[in-house]
Amino acid sequence: MRKKIVAGNWKMNTLPAEGVELAKGVVAGRGEVCSCVNFIVCPPFTHLAMVAEALNGSDVALGAQNCAAEAKGAYTGEVAASMIAALGCKYVILGHSERRQYYGETSATLNKKMEQAYANNLTPIYCVGENLEEREAGKHFDVVKAQIEEVVYNLTEEQFKNLVIAYEPVWAIGTGKTATADQAQEIHAYIRKVLADKFGAAAAECPILYGGSCKPSNAAEIFAKEDVDGGLIGGASLKAGDFLAIGKGFAK
Repeated sequence: MRKKIVAGNWKMNTLPAEGVELAKGVVAGRGEVCSCVNFIVCPPFTHLAMVAEALNGSDVALGAQNCAAEAKGAYTGEVAASMIAALGCKYVILGHSERRQYYGETSATLNKKMEQAYANNLTPIYCVGENLEEREAGKHFDVVKAQIEEVVYNLTEEQFKNLVIAYEPVWAIGTGKTATADQAQEIHAYIRKVLADKFGAAAAECPILYGGSCKPSNAAEIFAKEDVDGGLIGGASLKAGDFLAIGKGFAK
């Protein structure tokens, strides 16, 4: 049985005290959602220690939004995987479309980041997805396949067992547009096939999250699809009530 996951990517939002209150709100309402749903919150780096404390004693996991490609050294402004792990992170988001688009992250960079994540016992939430131009040109399958082959195919079988994939239709992030549930299922099923081509039966156990303007109003329809195992939530993760409501989108 694959994990059901609702992960909140807070991006560059909230000040530390606000982040603590948000985390406390998630913890307070978590009991209203099936224990079968795994919640993860991914605050900015500056909040990690304080949010870790707010989550203490709960089953809400902590994740970071990124990590450095190097283990340590003269890399001003970077944050190592070992540092976020030391603060209590269990997950790290890697390859988010905003990192690829705004900061030029390539598959070569992401291979190094994946290596650092696994070396520090972090579970990567590896993001794949196409932009609007690629979708309209019918290249979405090719784009996603390349993003998987160039990075995920380099993992060992053991590493692959500790991986979460997040599919982000880049054209649906922050735009209010959302892939239909059928579009989400089509690409998620394709991703699982690409994973199976390399890792065989283990692909059936890999959680694949949907990450494009998922909200309380559409979560149930999207999560009902066979190959959709949850969501990587952006804007709707900034309100505890909305974030928890998305978790209620799973059928009991």
